[in-house]
Amino acid sequence: MATASIRPPAVAGMFYPADPRVLQSLVNELIAQAASDRAVDDNAPKVLVVPHAGYIYSGAVAAQAYARLARLRHRIERVILLGPAHRVPVRSFALPAAQSFSTPLGIVPLDQGAWSTLQGRNDVVVDDRPHAFEHCLEVQLPFLQTMLDHFELVPLLVGDASPEAVADVLSVLWGGDETLIVISSDLSHYHRYDEARAIDRGTIANILQLRGTLDPAQACGARPLNGLLHLAASLGLRPQLIDLRNSGDTAGDRSSVVGYASLAFWQESDHDATPRH
Repeated sequence: MATASIRPPAVAGMFYPADPRVLQSLVNELIAQAASDRAVDDNAPKVLVVPHAGYIYSGAVAAQAYARLARLRHRIERVILLGPAHRVPVRSFALPAAQSFSTPLGIVPLDQGAWSTLQGRNDVVVDDRPHAFEHCLEVQLPFLQTMLDHFELVPLLVGDASPEAVADVLSVLWGGDETLIVISSDLSHYHRYDEARAIDRGTIANILQLRGTLDPAQACGARPLNGLLHLAASLGLRPQLIDLRNSGDTAGDRSSVVGYASLAFWQESDHDATPRH
């Protein structure tokens, strides 16, 4: 169901600043801090996993991953963005009818070719309603708009899709060096600080070992993550943990925290990067 040709920002002024100058300054500051914290790998990540809370909580963790795109500004032309549906139940996948997404930093067009391919699948519903108030994809866009020159977007919300179904969608959209995959997910929710740290370390261990058996209590984006991990071994993807913190480390108290991680997946040079159908 369509509501508008442009999906307007839903959480500007809540999850991140609504004023474009303030927002741009904040994102620049987060990226600059991330770049100064450690040396940025010269390799080009194919996949990033990033959190999606308000910037005061998880922005610094997300920036650690996005700083890895500094050398790819001119190369990446398309971003495949997957995340969980928090507000409206979704069967399998939800693709927006809107043909662009707007943030205070401008408008991002959708990849119409990929949109046409996806809308023809039996497991994809075209509906603006799940996207209308969803934050998990939107909060990634100001980082991408800052780090990339021009790109088209493929935004998908993942419902009860199986790992095999997610892997199949990713295979269809995989592309080459011009395409970046971004998975939006937080980790554990509302545990005490020390308990959350233990849970999140276990979750990260499973991801680093490419074990696609996560559940939503470990990561709200477990379903897109499991699909990625289902595909990763066959493609020779090498995962790397970039940052692991929680809201008790950033801007919240430690009695009830949410976990955040940023990871990158790199293509091993001796593997064929193209998924086989």
